[in-house]
Amino acid sequence: MGPPPRAASPAAAADAIAGVRVMVSDRYVEIKNGIFELTLSNPDGIVTGVRYNGVNNLMEILNKEDNRGYWDLVWSPLGERTGIFDVIKGTEFRIIYQDETQAEVSFVRTWNPSLEGKAVPLNIDKRFIVLRGCSGFYTYGVYEHMEGWPDFSLSETRVAFKLRKDKFHYMALAGDRQRIMPMPEDRVPPRGQQLAYPEAVLLVNPVNPELRGEVDDKYQYSCEDQYNNVHGWISFDPPIGFWQITPSDEFRTGGPLKQNLTSHVGPTMLAMFLSGHYAGDDLSPKFRNGEYWKKVHGPVFMYLNSCWDGSDPTLLWEDAKVQMMVEKESWPYCFALSEDFQKAEQRGCISGRLLVRDRYLDDEDIYATAAYVGLALPGDAGSWQRECKGYQFWCRAAEDGSFCIRNIVTGDYNLYAWVPGFVGDYKLDATLTISSGDDVNLGDLVYEPPRDGPTMWEIGTPDRSAAEFYVPDPNPNYVNRLYINHPDRFRQYGLWERYAELYPDSDLVYTIGQSDYSTDWFYAQVNRRADDNTYQPTTWQIKFDLDSVSSKCTYKFRVALASSAYAELQVRFNDQDRVAPHFTTGLIGRDNAIARHGIHGLYWLFNIDVSGAWLSQGLNTIYLKQSRSQSPFQGVMYDYLRMEGPCSP
Repeated sequence: MGPPPRAASPAAAADAIAGVRVMVSDRYVEIKNGIFELTLSNPDGIVTGVRYNGVNNLMEILNKEDNRGYWDLVWSPLGERTGIFDVIKGTEFRIIYQDETQAEVSFVRTWNPSLEGKAVPLNIDKRFIVLRGCSGFYTYGVYEHMEGWPDFSLSETRVAFKLRKDKFHYMALAGDRQRIMPMPEDRVPPRGQQLAYPEAVLLVNPVNPELRGEVDDKYQYSCEDQYNNVHGWISFDPPIGFWQITPSDEFRTGGPLKQNLTSHVGPTMLAMFLSGHYAGDDLSPKFRNGEYWKKVHGPVFMYLNSCWDGSDPTLLWEDAKVQMMVEKESWPYCFALSEDFQKAEQRGCISGRLLVRDRYLDDEDIYATAAYVGLALPGDAGSWQRECKGYQFWCRAAEDGSFCIRNIVTGDYNLYAWVPGFVGDYKLDATLTISSGDDVNLGDLVYEPPRDGPTMWEIGTPDRSAAEFYVPDPNPNYVNRLYINHPDRFRQYGLWERYAELYPDSDLVYTIGQSDYSTDWFYAQVNRRADDNTYQPTTWQIKFDLDSVSSKCTYKFRVALASSAYAELQVRFNDQDRVAPHFTTGLIGRDNAIARHGIHGLYWLFNIDVSGAWLSQGLNTIYLKQSRSQSPFQGVMYDYLRMEGPCSP
């Protein structure tokens, strides 16, 4: 039942055969399995204590009990924009199941009309599971909005753990993203100095002097959900790891590219299920007209490990990665007892092969190598990245475009895909109904990406990221040393300010055939700060030569954006002073990826018809103006730009 035992030490190995015990008192529920002890408040269901490996409590004992390990959410009643933060406390405790092999307990909070406007209109069932021989515990939540209940919006929900700051100083979320972290007191004056927004702090006089002069910002440790499987903290004395493992993305919103917070100074550890980070309000589900909704968030696993032979404590990270693979292979868990969490035999599977048809590239269909293929609630092509109520199931296609998606919760879906190297989104026209035990082979599917004519020129690569463009070195006064000479160099603070230093008087000019986008195309089109601390819009130029122009034909200019934050992109051809642009996106985007060190937010594709009459034989210039300039964080990141010639007869 569940993953195999992973004993932390000889003593723990001896204890691993101990059965699971549950002790209930007026104030607490204690669950023990011989390896660790979990203490939950009764009936709140807050994690007040975790006893492990000789340490009485791994949770922050200086915090109040309801500020240690908890489920929370942010919601707003209909018509109100300000969110209400709610630490979810149960009002009814139940033991769902208990024997020597496992215990599952429930903390329920039930809504009724007397709570209207005071509490989020949801029934919430928080569950905790402890297994025999298992070094850690599971938690999941079932959220239900009954038909006819008040309308509301939900902008965030998660599980948060706050560990002891006197022990947990080393944080890890990837092989190349781990380090000794600042202390929480380093973030407040006089030790810390706030920068452009509260999350970013310059460490002026940190407790650990080696961190002096660095910037700390929790958004520097964000991660795409497709890679956000394990992260956590290590204590060196005694050597203990506390890890948050998320074995499946199915219950997280926005698809595999959605970015979420992980761990940050506290020491704090998060399991994010739903948030508007790097997306904005598009990813806050809105419940209207009293609609019925039910969803299971999790289970996620809190894994404990320790070194007992004096070896390098950072090996605890390597062990946590192994345990993460064990958890993924055990998904969907057979031991979670809510009937709302479907087991493997209740789920379905689909497979097929995706091909790409672009006759301007190849006379034959092309394998959709490494394509992202997924199921999400029915919608338009590309709607999966804004979908935030249902489950999503994704895989990467093999080299030949073949794919298989397993363990799909029953229901109605559309099949979506996008292919690195090609613009746009694929959607299978048919709605797929997945029933228990289904194994559906869809055969060969063909995606025809947007294309009207031959490529005249292109800038970047269509991969929904601006990472291939020029990312500057950070200002030496605002460095996070983790990201020096790092693949994620874009995670440094203040890079938006480097644009005006590179282009103090005039804006970027890119010449087709001469410029190199890896050095000559800045990663984000941002505003320029003026001497009086106001901001000015910027206009970039693309210059290109045409040997001839078909004045009566239509060309196509495709602009794929990797991010937009309260921006408006205006496009003009050969006439910078034209009052009305030839094309404008209008005001788009709230993903805030520029400020939050993300190299992308939500994806946008604009397909612009270009009259041959706008073009000239010889030199042509496209003017790209980002016209909104109230703040330094308004702007766009480009993914890819392509000019297509008129269609051949």
